Amino acid sequence: MRHLLVAAIAGASLVVSAAAGAAGDAAAGKSKSAVCAACHGADGNSANAMWPKLAGQHATYLVKQLKDFKSGARKDPMMAPMAKPLSDQDMENLAAYYASQKQK
Repeated sequence: MRHLLVAAIAGASLVVSAAAGAAGDAAAGKSKSAVCAACHGADGNSANAMWPKLAGQHATYLVKQLKDFKSGARKDPMMAPMAKPLSDQDMENLAAYYASQKQK
């Protein structure tokens, strides 16, 4: 029983470590966000209701949406070409930046 508990704790630690390692760099995301600013605003607070506010969104949600645009799982003629050249790390960085912004 004790070995099972130790194994469970060790496994949980690995999961937490992997999740922490996948986190994005908000500063790198800010420098990558210039193209996004045209529609979503410099800090992710779009002034136009046609484009969603990215500020304050959960990073995991933003990453999923970008990956879905890139793969074609989510269709949008404007966002698909924007997401296509992004690496997984770019997506993590952009998500970290926008998640750190305050929604207005």
